[in-house]
Amino acid sequence: MVAGLALLTAPLAARAAAPAAEECTVLVGGRVFDGARWLDGAPTVVLEGGRVRAVGGAAPPGCRVVEVAGKMVTPGLVDAATQIGLVEVPAEGATVDLDLRAEFQDGEHLVRASVRPDFAYNPRSAVIPVTRLGGVTSALVVPRGGVVAGSSFLVDLAGERQSDAIERTLVAMHASVAGGDGSRASALEVLRVALAEATRYDREKAAFEANRTRALLLPWVELAALAPVARGEEPLAVHVDRASDIEGILRFAEGTKLRLLIFGGAEAWLVKDLLKARGVGVVTYPFADGPDGFDRVFARPDNARILDEAGVSVAIASFDAHASRKLRQLAGNAVRAGLAGESGLAAITSRPAALLGLRDRGVLRAGAVANVVVWSGDPLEVTTLAERVFVHGREMPRESRQTRLRDAYRRLPARDGAGAAAP
Repeated sequence: MVAGLALLTAPLAARAAAPAAEECTVLVGGRVFDGARWLDGAPTVVLEGGRVRAVGGAAPPGCRVVEVAGKMVTPGLVDAATQIGLVEVPAEGATVDLDLRAEFQDGEHLVRASVRPDFAYNPRSAVIPVTRLGGVTSALVVPRGGVVAGSSFLVDLAGERQSDAIERTLVAMHASVAGGDGSRASALEVLRVALAEATRYDREKAAFEANRTRALLLPWVELAALAPVARGEEPLAVHVDRASDIEGILRFAEGTKLRLLIFGGAEAWLVKDLLKARGVGVVTYPFADGPDGFDRVFARPDNARILDEAGVSVAIASFDAHASRKLRQLAGNAVRAGLAGESGLAAITSRPAALLGLRDRGVLRAGAVANVVVWSGDPLEVTTLAERVFVHGREMPRESRQTRLRDAYRRLPARDGAGAAAP
């Protein structure tokens, strides 16, 4: 029992440190998906210095050669909406760091733009190795709560310190105006006033510092955090499902510099033409099917297919910490519902990265970050395994807390006739 507890509590990083970075690794003989399509033949993939050096051509001399004939090679999967590293045990509040309320915010804590969730990220979370074994190498960690929840940040799923894992902060500001306890109109007004005041604060900062402007409704720290959003420098990711809410957000943003993204979008297929015309991408969850709430009355499993065929850029995300390891299963179900196979893979590799402005992830091309997965078969089949996972060109250990517990208890000690453990 003591050994079992030790396995449960020992940090994974201390027990299974990743191997040192290879000077150069060449994957030879596999079928390669570059983030958009399957490439003809079996081009070599050269990883060097944490980047993809080349896709195709001869293997450079002096490199470690890894034969992957009969395997499939893809970019590392990108989950565009998770809480990895902020949630360990959902039912245990001490391990949940999603509540970004602070004393200096408005009384109802509706605007939480300034609080930085990346400072609470736990790179030693037991969830990370399990997720990485599912082929996920990058994740956008998204806060929740209020009307303005705060900014998400990007992590690569390797490293023992925040400085190793956190790749980019302030990726997108997240907001929610969906139905609930409050009015949609009131939530939109909170968002409108917050952005209007952020624009004013940004324009009149010197006068504000000299106390030569009229009072602001929101604290200046929140407005300073929202200013890049109002300027169009940081995307505004609005979590919303109902079609009329999506239409309202699109109207809300008319005449502004806002760069919108829709997260959720269960009824987005109903307004596909508006999304296409405005160039607004959707990060969706393909298991939304049928009226499981008043915001999803018209949800349907082929939502991603309809949006994709209409020319809307669609990404698929888990919207969870522990379910992120099933990201490819989510994409596989979208394909089952009619989404083209290559689009399904792109929806969990290149598309989420592109929507978030992360052009060097989710793709296999020269210069991209060397986050790569070698699969035993079709990545969208649940029986397929991620046999090799590279993060920044380093091959990751195939070990997690789950595998260690399995190995510890798969062989029970022999017992004598009285049921006692044999000496």
